Amino acid sequence: MLTGELKGQVDRVWNAFWTGGISNPISVIEQFTYLLFIRRLDEEQLKEEKKAELTGTAMNKVLFTEEQKPLRWNQFKNEAPDSMFERFTRPSVDGMSVFDHMKQVGDKEGVFSGFMQNATFIISTPRLLDQVVQLIDRIDMNDRDTKGDLYEYMLSKIASAGTNGQFRTPRHIIRMMVDMMQPTKDDVICDPAAGTAGFLVAASEYFHDHHKEWFHEAEFRKHFQNEMFHGIEVDPTMARIGAMNLQLHGIENPQLQRNDGLSESAGGIRDRYSLILANPPFKGSLDYDAVETSVLDTVKSKKTELLFLGLFIRMLKTGGRCAAIVPDGVLFGSSSGHKQIRKELVSRHKLEAVISMPSGVFKPYAGVSTAVLIFTKTGTGGTDNVWFYDMEADGYSLDDRRNQIESNDIPDIVKRYHNRADEAGRARTERSFMVPASEIESNDWDLSINRYKEVVYEEVEYAPPLEIIAEIEALDRERQQALDNLKSMLG
Repeated sequence: MLTGELKGQVDRVWNAFWTGGISNPISVIEQFTYLLFIRRLDEEQLKEEKKAELTGTAMNKVLFTEEQKPLRWNQFKNEAPDSMFERFTRPSVDGMSVFDHMKQVGDKEGVFSGFMQNATFIISTPRLLDQVVQLIDRIDMNDRDTKGDLYEYMLSKIASAGTNGQFRTPRHIIRMMVDMMQPTKDDVICDPAAGTAGFLVAASEYFHDHHKEWFHEAEFRKHFQNEMFHGIEVDPTMARIGAMNLQLHGIENPQLQRNDGLSESAGGIRDRYSLILANPPFKGSLDYDAVETSVLDTVKSKKTELLFLGLFIRMLKTGGRCAAIVPDGVLFGSSSGHKQIRKELVSRHKLEAVISMPSGVFKPYAGVSTAVLIFTKTGTGGTDNVWFYDMEADGYSLDDRRNQIESNDIPDIVKRYHNRADEAGRARTERSFMVPASEIESNDWDLSINRYKEVVYEEVEYAPPLEIIAEIEALDRERQQALDNLKSMLG
C-alpha cells in the first residue's frame, strides 16, 4: 500500500518538475521511468554478482563492466548533485554517460530496454535530478506492491490528454471489466491499444488477488511471465511507460510491440488471443489503404472505434472473449459501418452484454458518453439475449473533480453479470434487463439502452385551471391587504 509519506515525496518531485520547466505530465513520467530503469539495471547486476560469487561461476548476464562501475546507481547516487548531473549528461566512461549506457543495454534487460532508441534525457538541473534519484532510492524495489502502487500513483497524475492525445482509462472501470471477464490461468490476454498497459496490469493483479495458489505452479509462472500478456502500442513514449508499468508489477517478459494494430504491418495477428481488454481510440479516422484488409472485410469504415472492433474479432481465437469500451455512437450510429459491426457482433458472434456508462466517467479528460461491450467470438452466431445495464454512478462525482462518493453501481454490475440466469425476469423499468436478439435485429441492430428501457411516468393530478386562478387571486388579495396594513402603521 502506498503511504502518505511516499505520496508526499512524489508530489514534491512533480512540483519540482513543473517549476523546472517540464510541464507535460507524460514527459515527467517518462523521465521518472528512465531513472527507475537505471536503478533496476544496477540491482539486476548485483543479483548476478551475488549468484556468481555463491556458485563460483561466471555471470550469465553482464550489464556493467568493471570500467563502467561509475555509471551504476549505487555509485552515482552518493555523488554531489553537480557530479551526478555530469554523469548523466557527459560521456565519461567508455565514451558513455549514464543515460547513454541505459539506451545501449538493448535486449539484455527485459522488454523495456527494447523501446529505448529515441529516449531523451530532459532533466535540466542537478538539484532536480538529485531529488528524484534520492526519492527512487528509498523505494523498496523488492516489494511488487509498493513499486507498482507508486508507478500507478505517478500515472494517476496525467490530468490532460496533452500532445500525445492520450488519456488514462479510470482504474476502477478497468477493474470492473477484468472482474466481469474473470481471466483464467490459460488465457492469452491482449490489449491492442495498450497505452500505459493498465488493462494488462489489472489482469495480472486479478491473479494475485484471487488465485495466489497458482503461482506455486511452475507451468503457470512461466506462462504468466512470458506468454500471458500481450500489448500493441503505436506511440513510443506510451510503449516505454507501459513496459515499465508491467515490469514493476512483476511481469518480467510481457510481449509488447510498437505497431499500429490496424495497419497492414500488423496483419499477421489473427486467431491468437483468448481474451482482449481494451479502450481503443475514439473519434479517429483512417484512409482505407492504411487499414489491414481483413479488418475492412469485417467493417467497411474509416472510423477507428469501428475498425478496432473488427480488429478484435480478427485477433481473437474462436471462443475468445472481449470487453471493450466504445463511444455511445457505436451503439446507435446510422452509417453502414455502424450497422455492419453491430450486425456482425449479434448475428455472427455472441454479444453478451452492453453496459451503458454516464458521460462523466472520463472527466476531466473528456465528457463523451461511453459503454462497455462484451462478446465472444464464435463465427457461427449464438446471441440469444443481450444483457443491458444502465450505470448511473461509478463511485465518483461526475464532474471534473471526480470526488469519491457513496453511490456506486459497479459491485452490482459485476454481481448481476455473473448471475445473468436470474436476469431474465427483470422488467425493463429496472437498472438491468435482457433483450432478445430478434428484437435487436428488428430495431436495425440498435444497441442503445434507451431504445429498450421503459420509463414509468407517475401520474400527477392538478386542480382545474379556474380553481388555480381563484387561488392566485386570493393570494393577491391577501398580499394587497398586508401592504395596506403596513401603510396604515407607518402613516
